Amino acid sequence: MMDSQKLRIGSRMSPLALAQTEEVLSYLRLGFNGIEFVVVPISTGGDRNKNTPIDRIGRGAFSKDIESALLDGKIDIAVHSAKDLANRLPSGLFIAATVPREDPRDVLINRWGLKFSEMPTGARIGTGSPRRMALIKSLRADIEVVPIRGNVGTRLSKINGSEYDGVVLAAAGLARLGKTDAIHDFFPYETFIPDVGQGILAIESRISDRDISLKLQGIDHCPTSLALKAERSFLEELGGGCTVPVAAYVIVDKDELILRSMAAVPDGSRIFRVDMSCSMDDPVNAGKELAVRLRESGAREIF
Repeated sequence: MMDSQKLRIGSRMSPLALAQTEEVLSYLRLGFNGIEFVVVPISTGGDRNKNTPIDRIGRGAFSKDIESALLDGKIDIAVHSAKDLANRLPSGLFIAATVPREDPRDVLINRWGLKFSEMPTGARIGTGSPRRMALIKSLRADIEVVPIRGNVGTRLSKINGSEYDGVVLAAAGLARLGKTDAIHDFFPYETFIPDVGQGILAIESRISDRDISLKLQGIDHCPTSLALKAERSFLEELGGGCTVPVAAYVIVDKDELILRSMAAVPDGSRIFRVDMSCSMDDPVNAGKELAVRLRESGAREIF
């Protein structure tokens, strides 16, 4: 239970994670009067395991240790990149709030400052995401996709080395680090569908902490929460993780949800896509329906 005068916030230790936590703090200060906020940086298994490719680590590797600290009472809430969260949260925890979603698109940064369509044949693009790998290859089979690990700064520094000519990253992370000037091209979300939760910061809390949860509800950004519920429901229904190139992106437009999804074989030679729209009344069922339609479109064999 939270100290009446202090709120401990768990976060990954990377520069981006700490910047994200500072962004969330700007909202927390509006909902928690007279409270001291203490950021508790936590080393996660995904951060410690620097050699295993991202597609073999799996969802949850960057959140599990933080969630353990939350369950053990060492912190009071946790701030996550929503795409780091496992398909199912640990028993006793839930996403209590989100803040407004940052730009969800993927972007290209490269040594020549070129657009993606202008990249020379054989250019080496770094990404650790199976989704990005498949989509890049589907658009340009002449591009070489090379696995990469490391935080944003590390990845950006590698484009001038001998292994990489460019990298694909999330626009949201660059925006939160004040590095949007580095972007050379944006991939359209309509076709280069973002990862589930990309650009969203999720505030996780214990279900038993009702006072904290009620205050967090007061800062929750409803359109972002609706989109995240639908996207996570889609992923849970499919049972997909980092090893499966799948994606879903949801927009709240007035009283309607607009949902886009894709699933691909790793080399991008086949991509299945399903779009739909529905009422925003039940985002969880909307996400499940999207997953069912995608599976029935021919993507069943991938899962």
